[in-house]
Amino acid sequence: MNSNKKAAKVVGIFFILAAVTAVIGLNLYNPILKDPNYLIKGSEHTNQVIMGAIMELILVVSAVGTATTMFPFLRKYNETIALWHLCFRFLEAIIITVGVISVLSLLTLSREYAATGFPNIASFQASGILLKAVHDWSFLLGPNFMLGINTMMYSYIFFKSKLVPSFIPILGMTGATLVFIAALLEMFGVIQQVSVWGAILSVPVAANEMILAVWLIVKGFNESALAAITAKKRGVGSTT
Repeated sequence: MNSNKKAAKVVGIFFILAAVTAVIGLNLYNPILKDPNYLIKGSEHTNQVIMGAIMELILVVSAVGTATTMFPFLRKYNETIALWHLCFRFLEAIIITVGVISVLSLLTLSREYAATGFPNIASFQASGILLKAVHDWSFLLGPNFMLGINTMMYSYIFFKSKLVPSFIPILGMTGATLVFIAALLEMFGVIQQVSVWGAILSVPVAANEMILAVWLIVKGFNESALAAITAKKRGVGSTT
């Protein structure tokens, strides 16, 4: 029981760490992703941009941490979905890492632009547009598209297994659907990637992660539900 509670706390901490570092990292990127003069501002705020990259790398570690720590509990109910969740969470982490690499490459471009004494800007802008596009697409596919799929999988198992109170996975499945829809709408250009509608559609999944995190830290997984799942598996195994 103690090991289960410790694991639940670790999952909760990882969820909170992922949320906090994602927000901080995105804000630290402002000089190089949001400023029209990013080729100049990027090199002027080198340390800030690098700190943003570090925050996102912590996000990557946290995402992998939630998946690997939850896996033993998810597999007790459905090993196939648990494996899917693990693989797709790793894929989400890889996509986010690609976005980090694109931002750091953009920082290198900005440094080169400043070092060469502000030469013909056209070629630098072309490269900058490409690197920004890589970041924007990775931001859409990772924290939106893949997040929706991953949240749906673990929320479904939590709902069916009763490992946490039902209202949490119901909120999770609702949020997963909405953030997935938001990703599709952004992909087809119906709404902007950073917009009021995008933020509204992302609120439920963010709320789910924070509520789930607090619950796991304070209460942990439902021990009676874990015992029931274990007993059921043993019963099935004894009849085969």
